[in-house]
Amino acid sequence: MRTLRPLLLALLIAVGFIFYTSARRPQPSGSSSSSPTSWFTGDKNLELTQAAGPENLDPEETVNVNVYKKAVPSVVNIKSRAVSYNFFYGLVPEEGQGTGFILDKEGHILTNYHVIANAQKVEVTLYNRKTVTAQVVGADRHYDLAVLKIDTPSLMPVTLGDSRGLQVGMKVFAIGNPFGLSGTMTRGIVSSIRSVRGPSGDSIDEAIQTDAAINPGNSGGPLLNSRGEVVGINSMIFTGGAEQSAGIGFAIPINTAKAVLNDLVTFGRVRRPSLGVSGLPIGPELAEQMGLASDYGVLIMQVNPGSAADRAGLHGGNERALLGNTPIMLGGDLIVAIDGETVEDMQDLSNALNKHKAGDSVTVTVYRGKKKIDMKVSLGEARTA
Repeated sequence: MRTLRPLLLALLIAVGFIFYTSARRPQPSGSSSSSPTSWFTGDKNLELTQAAGPENLDPEETVNVNVYKKAVPSVVNIKSRAVSYNFFYGLVPEEGQGTGFILDKEGHILTNYHVIANAQKVEVTLYNRKTVTAQVVGADRHYDLAVLKIDTPSLMPVTLGDSRGLQVGMKVFAIGNPFGLSGTMTRGIVSSIRSVRGPSGDSIDEAIQTDAAINPGNSGGPLLNSRGEVVGINSMIFTGGAEQSAGIGFAIPINTAKAVLNDLVTFGRVRRPSLGVSGLPIGPELAEQMGLASDYGVLIMQVNPGSAADRAGLHGGNERALLGNTPIMLGGDLIVAIDGETVEDMQDLSNALNKHKAGDSVTVTVYRGKKKIDMKVSLGEARTA
């Protein structure tokens, strides 16, 4: 009996040990995506809930991913290098970064003028991380647009959309190089369509305001619709002095760029249209004092010799007068519309002309005395400084 007790005791200890270790072993979770798994970690259990496998994208995620995959191979990073002089006339190297996108397989790239302004050297880094030197083939400060050219094979151009159909509330996506972080996409909506002042102080008509995050380095990159088509060129942000996105960014409408791309590539500049007149904006009070047939419009004071207006037969003023202390000329034609669009002041006149290019024919509606006349005018080219 005494010899059996040690054996029974050893057997009980062995059975107890096997039972204890079996009870603490993790059990298989099966196919459930929400079954807890118990892992032995010393004297504690860590329970993790594991998914059964990758889940399908929801419709919104699918749009996001598709837009990115379609557009990102066409987006490039731009690095510009310039040299300035310090107080002691020493050379100071300057470097800027921005974004652009490929227009065609010939290597034309669209970006902002301010990204490459005054640059002595421009380098472009492609989606495949290859860096090549770019040539500036055309630039326009007024539109804040520039076209570069690179010589490299197998390029993937973007698809250009139509910015006329944009509505407030539509989804838009920005892809660019914010703070040097290449291939970054942000998403938002069209917040508004409005005229704003560009970096050069010129007006950008029908600029696209968006809350998609746009930061330094995004300039020149594409603003895309939900089909991955370019509808704008990201250009400016309103920062309130914070030097970063405040949820108010602006893009140049792609239709504005499409209207001048041929000039930029062919002539290296935009042949901006000109009527060739100096005018005076007219309101109801002035119209009444002058006895004009309309209480709004632009009164032509002078027609430049040889200009588009001169060739079309528009009349300037022939009677000197003073408006306060300012000398003016009365008796000229009063412009009230161009191509059926009302012209109330010089800004309206400028906006109407900027929808065309030099050589285009427009219909100018004027009052000559009390008679309303439609005149065909072939626009000239504005002189550039």
